[in-house]
Amino acid sequence: MLTVLLAAVLATGLSTVDAGPAAAGQTSLRAADPSVIRVGGTYISVQSLNGGIAVRQAASTDALAAAPARQVWTDSRNLGEVWAPEIIADGGRYYIYFSAGRGAAHRMYAISSASPASGYTAERQLALPGGKWAIDGSMFTFNGQRWFVWSGWAGDTNVEQNIYLSRMSDPLTPTGNRFIISQPRESWERVVGNPYINEAPEAIRDPNGQLHIVYSANGSWSDQYCLADLRLRAGGDPTYVWDWYKSNGCLFGSNRATMMAGWDPTLHVNGPGHHSFVLLNGDIATSPPAGPRFPLMFHAVPKGTAYSWENRYWYTGTFCWWGNTTYRRANVPGPTADTGFSIKFFE
Repeated sequence: MLTVLLAAVLATGLSTVDAGPAAAGQTSLRAADPSVIRVGGTYISVQSLNGGIAVRQAASTDALAAAPARQVWTDSRNLGEVWAPEIIADGGRYYIYFSAGRGAAHRMYAISSASPASGYTAERQLALPGGKWAIDGSMFTFNGQRWFVWSGWAGDTNVEQNIYLSRMSDPLTPTGNRFIISQPRESWERVVGNPYINEAPEAIRDPNGQLHIVYSANGSWSDQYCLADLRLRAGGDPTYVWDWYKSNGCLFGSNRATMMAGWDPTLHVNGPGHHSFVLLNGDIATSPPAGPRFPLMFHAVPKGTAYSWENRYWYTGTFCWWGNTTYRRANVPGPTADTGFSIKFFE
């Protein structure tokens, strides 16, 4: 239960704005779990704040920290800790997905509105298949099908956090079964655990049209927290776990020993994780092409600062596609290697 007990501090909605950034990409916003989308020329972020959910709007990712935080939802039913809201636009409406609850009671909820910063509905619990503990969920559309992806438990106890998928018949209605696509079983994602962690999954589509789920591994309470990649093989079935190939190490992290070969550790921050690809409308159909770098937001702790949840800041960064990258595996069904796009992250 360690991750649940540690995570309880988020129920306070800790978020303070300091005097100014101290390192490359560091914003003045002391907070965690950024979710940011672009709508036209406006950048919209959502965060857990003051026991509820707040939205900011600005003309750039750098300006979000200084933008006023507008409370769009309050926990009037005393659901408990409110974690990691995620915002997308779908069919002319905005949807914010978030986890709420206490301890083993955490489940996923959603609110929606025709406007990004006002008029949201009351919360609605998502009837995720399995009905188990669930956090860090978000929706995306791939090949015409809506999907929901989240971090959860296999059963009713906190043994490990896995990544799951389910189909959605609309932005609020899961349908069918849940499908496991990742478990924290590699040595580099088991450096810090009890439980071991795969969480904060974010979907993106590469220039070849293949689906990626980039997630955070290792305990968020340590500087071993990092980003890793799941890449669906070309023509693969998202519901079949062995059609997913995992990066052979962290792609964005602060410890060289756990980095994938050819990827370097961070220079300015420790434990980068729980990121947001800043996509148009939050839609992976707008994922960027190969070429230049594109906006990214993530949370981390400045190097030289004690690693703690209270010391996490939002950071702006960039990412780009990195082609011809082979992910290898052993002792599982299917081919042992898959080559395609990976991702490089920059502070």
